[in-house]
Order: sequence, then C-alpha cells, then structure tokens
Amino acid sequence: MRPRAYGQYCGVVTALELVGERWALLIVRDLLVGPRRYTDLKQGLPRIPTNILSTRLKELQAAGVIHRVPLAHGLVYELTEFGRGLEEVVLALGRWGFRAMGEPEPGDVVTSDSLTMALRTAFHPERAAALPPTAYEVHVGDVVLGLDVADAALAVAPGPRPGADLAFAAGPAIRSVIAGEVSPAEAIERGVVHVLDGDPDLLGRFATTFHLAPQPAPAAA
Repeated sequence: MRPRAYGQYCGVVTALELVGERWALLIVRDLLVGPRRYTDLKQGLPRIPTNILSTRLKELQAAGVIHRVPLAHGLVYELTEFGRGLEEVVLALGRWGFRAMGEPEPGDVVTSDSLTMALRTAFHPERAAALPPTAYEVHVGDVVLGLDVADAALAVAPGPRPGADLAFAAGPAIRSVIAGEVSPAEAIERGVVHVLDGDPDLLGRFATTFHLAPQPAPAAA
C-alpha cells in the first residue's frame, strides 16, 4: 500500500496518490510550459519551501510523472509521456477554477508560466481558426509574453513580441475581459487595459479568442 493510500481501488484515488500533494500539480503546470531547472521552478513558485520542492520532485520522479535530463551545465526536469497526459487535466482544472476566482489576495503574483497556462486554458482554437492570424504582446505586472495566433494554433513565448499587431498592459483585472464581464472598449476606457502599441480594436479579437465563463450567479430563492 502506498504511504498516502486512501484504501480504495479507483482511478481518481490513484491520481490523488500520485499528484495530490500540495504544490505537485503546480510543478506539473509549470513543466507543461517546458523543461525547467530546479532554480526555475523555485522562482516560478516563490512560496514553496526548498525542502518541499525537493521532496515533490523526488515523488513525481518515483511516480513516473517527471524525469531529469542532464545538460552540459546541470540538468532540467521535464514531464514524461505519462506526465504529459496531465495536460488536459490541468487545463480543465484551470477552467473550473476560473469560475470561482475572485479578486487577488495581497501578495498574490502572476508568473510567466502561470500566465502562459492561463492563456492556454482560455484559448478557443475553433474561434481562432475563423479569424486572421494575429500577434499580441501582453504585459501583466512584470510578466511579458508574446502570443502568435494562427489558424487554430497558439504559440506563447516569454519576452516582447516585435511587430505585434497589438501590445497591451493589464493587471489582474484582465480577468474581467476574458470573462466577458466588461467589453474591450470599456476595459480601455476604464483603464483596465492600456494599449501600448497597435490597433486598439484588436482587443476585441483577443477577447473572442481567449474567453472563459465566470461562475453563474446563484438562483434567487
């Protein structure tokens, strides 16, 4: 029996035994963006104690979810084929969690990897396929990402996107645009989004391509 076994013969139980410990799925989330060094993972999860990060990495390796890849100077952690099977699970959890997100708590941060996965979660390939190819440069806090949307594909890269059709800056309130709670025009007018370069009308295309529905209001008694 596994050390944290629930004593039930069930796929959900097995999944929880493998990746249900605190921080484990966030490590998986960041590795879905790409291989990472230990220091990269620590930087992307600033509140995780170093001993817990080391323990989780060992547990995920033992479970066959990740493995270490030697490099010329050090090594990186990356997902195995088995671990990459968690991508749809993580994206589905992101969509589900978005519905219950409120305002950020003091000290909450947005990282490059968390924003990358949030955008992948909100991306609608079928909508993108019906729109012209578009390049965006997105600034959220200190994080800058370049997005290329073409046909039904999304490519995300850290850093500026030279020649972007639209570059804009926003805080956590960009959630209200993705949720459709404010229109792109209202977001610009209210200062939720600041257009840095390009055509402001393309924010509407962004909101069409990246959308998640919020939690519906409870029915009146």
